[in-house]
Amino acid sequence: MTDNHKEALRRAVLSSRSGWGGRGPAEKEPVGPGEESVWDYPRPPMIDDAPAPVTVRLGDHIIAQTTRAKRIKETASPPTIYIHPDDCNFTTLKEGEGVSVCEWKGKAQYFDVAIPGQNLIRQAAWSYPDPFEDAIDGMDALKDWLCFYPAKVECYVGEERVRPRPGQFYGGWISDAIKGPFKGEPGTGGW
Repeated sequence: MTDNHKEALRRAVLSSRSGWGGRGPAEKEPVGPGEESVWDYPRPPMIDDAPAPVTVRLGDHIIAQTTRAKRIKETASPPTIYIHPDDCNFTTLKEGEGVSVCEWKGKAQYFDVAIPGQNLIRQAAWSYPDPFEDAIDGMDALKDWLCFYPAKVECYVGEERVRPRPGQFYGGWISDAIKGPFKGEPGTGGW
């Protein structure tokens, strides 16, 4: 990437970070014991440990399994759960096409799920091979960790299968303990 491209990306990222509306919904879901509201999550985001073991599967095939997953928690968004590459089964994964840029995390690369005899699932996971180091405390430690889309593969926190976050682009993991409403639902574009 040339210096001009890097500078253009830096300006776009800073503009995107500063343009976040943050006004949120008029009503939020009530929060009980052991539950979390995404409206209590910070901006910029933070990283913490997943509350239970994490498993990603497709039918009988385990794609990833770990007890050391990390969550990125960001205002208005269900957590995204990241898995160390050593805990991913790369016989079921291959590098996919496309890239995207998150103003907090950096440039993402995608992975497809490729299991012999089954349909290829494109862009089922993503990672940050060169994460921004100045936006999220500890993001550099998640270099190359993978996060999976619950809308494309089966994702579990403990025994609970999580639900996908609304919207086609987002990858948050919604469990019963995570309360919204969530950015990505209809009418939430300004959040």
